[in-house]
Amino acid sequence: MNARLDHRNLLIDGRPVAALSGRTFETLDPATEDVIAVVAEADQHDVDLAVAAARRALEGPWGRMRAADRGRILNKLADLIEQHGEEIAALESRDAGKPISAVLRQDLPAALDTLRYYAGFTDKINGQVIPARPDALTYTVREPVGVVAAIVPWNFPLMIGMWKIAPALACGCTVVLKPAEITPLSALRIGELSLEAGLPPGVFNIVPGFGRSAGQALVDHPDVDKVTFTGSPAVGRQILAGAAGNLKRVTLELGGKSANVIFADADLDAAVKAAASGIFFNTGQVCSAGSRVLVQDAVYDEVVERLAARARGVRVGAPNDRATAMGPIVSQAQMQRVLDYVDIGVREGATLVTGGARVGNRGYFVSPTVFADVGHDMRISQEEIFGPVVSVVRFSDEADALRKANGTRYSLAAGVWSRDIGRVHRFAKAVKAGTVWINTYGYTDVRLPWGARATPASVASTATPRSRTSPSRKRCG
Repeated sequence: MNARLDHRNLLIDGRPVAALSGRTFETLDPATEDVIAVVAEADQHDVDLAVAAARRALEGPWGRMRAADRGRILNKLADLIEQHGEEIAALESRDAGKPISAVLRQDLPAALDTLRYYAGFTDKINGQVIPARPDALTYTVREPVGVVAAIVPWNFPLMIGMWKIAPALACGCTVVLKPAEITPLSALRIGELSLEAGLPPGVFNIVPGFGRSAGQALVDHPDVDKVTFTGSPAVGRQILAGAAGNLKRVTLELGGKSANVIFADADLDAAVKAAASGIFFNTGQVCSAGSRVLVQDAVYDEVVERLAARARGVRVGAPNDRATAMGPIVSQAQMQRVLDYVDIGVREGATLVTGGARVGNRGYFVSPTVFADVGHDMRISQEEIFGPVVSVVRFSDEADALRKANGTRYSLAAGVWSRDIGRVHRFAKAVKAGTVWINTYGYTDVRLPWGARATPASVASTATPRSRTSPSRKRCG
């Protein structure tokens, strides 16, 4: 596998190719700061070739293929990914700094589930006959959107990549994927396997590169019909502006500052355990991370103490160690951003209960961090840190909890903990979040929607720790 990682090319029209400019960039192991691979750097000229290949495939073999045959190819791709699962998980772990146990437990199974779910959809996309008038047969046909540009973030490269790839291909679209420049390796390996599975050349193209060049070129391209992007609000606004050029369809997921609300009558053992995993899973680099834990006055001190104890017990270490619970931050720049927010929290007057420091001097490790006495309006309570930093905010009653839970620009998800069934469902209805977990936190499923204020809320509830259900990801294509 090391030989494979020496140099990685773009994938355009079914062939691995160097960038036309000859430029490359390095991808680093965030646990060791070592170079993993040298990757071809796509720019506008490479994007032009990839989009042209995607258009040819759309109007050619992929567009003429029977829907059931598309489904068989996607299922074959799922089989190949599963067969190479250990290799792909190791790539993802090393490239993104993810604990290998977490990739094998969550990321890889979720990607496979997504691909197989949408493979089953290919021949079930139906139109309607509409009895508009008696002298005519009137009907609708659902057709592929066209060429889809998928811009994937670095926090879940494999899983979020598949959330974008699978539905687009199932609907008969073709895809040009731009993985994050710091985590491109799993996508490139999936691209190789897609050809082995039988995807015609040009159906799935991969253009690693930087947002200002490859990403912007995709957004601006007149022959791209849709852009799907997961990332920062600032970049999302730029994408909306660029997509106006040819009125592209756009799907955006742009961040979260989710409230995890614990009432005094909650099962504190379960609530605190879930609150810890809700912020320390994937080193806090999760769009729906429970980065604000809102706790009722009567149990506030106890929850802070328990949460801090759990934080101190998190095993931080090498991602390839299956006993590791939390790996490094993905990059030096992101690590510094997290540490800067720790400094901001201290300056604002919050109490740093535990953590808040770099771990070791090699790799981008940050200790699990708990802030208490956090004011609702403090920056650490309002701004997305995207690291293992939790702000514990006090509230007095249900109205105060709802005001603080809704008092943020970000509204992706929320959790609520209470033994009062009326309260939790009342709260779930009133909170401004697309996904609300009741007496659980963070569980997702591809069969359910994923969104924020613009979409109807989905509610997940658990009666016991063994009967969990929850919302998952948006469809594209």
